[in-house]
Amino acid sequence: MASKLIQLNEKSFNISYELLNIKEKKSILFLHGWASNKELMKRAFLNEFKDYKHIYLDMPGFGKSNTQYALKTSDYANIVKEFLQQTSLSPDIIVGHSFGGKVATLLKPNLLVLLSSAGILEEKNVKTLLTIRMAKVFNKFGLKKVTKLLRSNDVNTMSENMYETFKNVIDEDFSNKFKNYEGEAKLFWGVHDTATTLNAGKLMHKLIKNSKFYSYDSDHFFFLRYANDIANKINK
Repeated sequence: MASKLIQLNEKSFNISYELLNIKEKKSILFLHGWASNKELMKRAFLNEFKDYKHIYLDMPGFGKSNTQYALKTSDYANIVKEFLQQTSLSPDIIVGHSFGGKVATLLKPNLLVLLSSAGILEEKNVKTLLTIRMAKVFNKFGLKKVTKLLRSNDVNTMSENMYETFKNVIDEDFSNKFKNYEGEAKLFWGVHDTATTLNAGKLMHKLIKNSKFYSYDSDHFFFLRYANDIANKINK
């Protein structure tokens, strides 16, 4: 395990990463989802892709990579791109889970692998919509302490800059990004996924011209159970 100091637009980010199978010429980059880290991706794919150099990293604000700034998905993509340039790594395949799928899409690899990717806006329930609207009103009048009371328990544990990042990325519509992606894509989904639904995956599949779609009888973290099958389908 190592770390790399990345400086971009007068901002500094200490990126924690790990390389495996370092003698292999071809390489594959794994990008984790929101509130996750590289260890989860490594846990799933450690024993797969034997002919590839594995690149695992913690994106800023997650795992052991820090950030002092509120970011957008495009910022994450630029940071990862800068990391790859500074480490002389050029992945042949990029695998992105959930939020990491959006970052992976912006990096435009030759082969894009999306695991229950975020990026398709889905209808929120009434409670969520009401909470968001109330939070915006309270923020407008400088009542941030009241806004914090509206947050769910998982969101409430975030630092203020990561909460701002969360608000930046949660409602991004990546439909055009998927539609304009020109490489090859393989999409994998959990049938019972409630974070990014199966219908969102099917729509994403329609938007990406050169894509294949696979589903599993599981949830948002289906890849922990089906990593071997996923790897076999990618390798084919």
